[in-house]
Amino acid sequence: MKESFSLDALLRHNIKKLVPYSSARDEFKGEASVLLDANENAFGSPYSKNYNRYPDPLQQQLKTKLHQIKGVPPENIFLGNGSDEAIDILFRAFCEPGQDNVILVPPTYGMYEVSANINNVAYRKVNLTADYQLDLDGIAAAIDVNTKLIFLCSPNNPTGNSIRRQDIETILVNFDGIVVVDEAYINYAKQPSFSKDLPEFPNLVVLQTLSKAWGLAALRLGMAFASQDIIAIFNKIKPPYNINQATQEIVLEALDRVDVVNEWIKETVTEREKLATSLRELPQVEHITPSDANFILVRLEQPRAFYTFLVERGIIVRDRSKVELCEGCLRLTIGTPEENKALLHAIHTFYNHTS
Repeated sequence: MKESFSLDALLRHNIKKLVPYSSARDEFKGEASVLLDANENAFGSPYSKNYNRYPDPLQQQLKTKLHQIKGVPPENIFLGNGSDEAIDILFRAFCEPGQDNVILVPPTYGMYEVSANINNVAYRKVNLTADYQLDLDGIAAAIDVNTKLIFLCSPNNPTGNSIRRQDIETILVNFDGIVVVDEAYINYAKQPSFSKDLPEFPNLVVLQTLSKAWGLAALRLGMAFASQDIIAIFNKIKPPYNINQATQEIVLEALDRVDVVNEWIKETVTEREKLATSLRELPQVEHITPSDANFILVRLEQPRAFYTFLVERGIIVRDRSKVELCEGCLRLTIGTPEENKALLHAIHTFYNHTS
């Protein structure tokens, strides 16, 4: 158990003093036949189902169901409007604008930098190594007394590889600020989630999402797992009804279909390996980064021309060729077997034509 960590020392002064908004559904919990406390429309909704009542502000049913699946107690779970809401709250809770800083390890998920800019918080970039692992010495050198957050994405986006677990643990042990481990793609990886390590690391925040393996991207539901004290801060800052009732209902129903999701994960991993094997046979493919995600990062000849060729044929991939350390690379999401065959056919067509 880490002994030197002090959450109170990290928290912004205005957040310490903040009195959160108390909603009608915070002040009354339970069942009642006449609800005249929240200024809702008592007649219902102009829809086949009524959504005239405010939802549970703390999504207790959802958290109980997630506890059964993830093994994380409900009091250690925050639900947000995508993981982006949790990222933004971390900045607002712990980073004094114009004073504090965070550490990013590019190439990585772009919202960390966007959120830093929105909140007027400086960010220090410590690039990953050539094999997309952490530069521990560089990170240690970048930390100062005003460094509040370190963002680590594992499996990493856009590279797809997992960060070495012992390196993440080294940072957790030696850094007295908050370490954010973004596990958006953890369902596709062999490594275990850091969510099981919350009791050992009070400075750990784990981010996950239902947008990837669970196929619920349109609903925008992200998860943060952390100590009860950190989750209490999240709940203090968030809007009172940040997860709408329709989303809560749909997700509750979806969470009963773990077996379906597990089959999708298995098929995605199988298709990922098949696609990577096929690409390695092409002389125009220079490198494929080993992936623990539902995509692969491929360095190949004429990436921009090939990207344009795909767009003209209605196949959209992500051009990462101008991202530092990803020069010449395209990021290919793993599709259905039919979609992957269409991609491979396009690759053969393009390079046979241009060779």
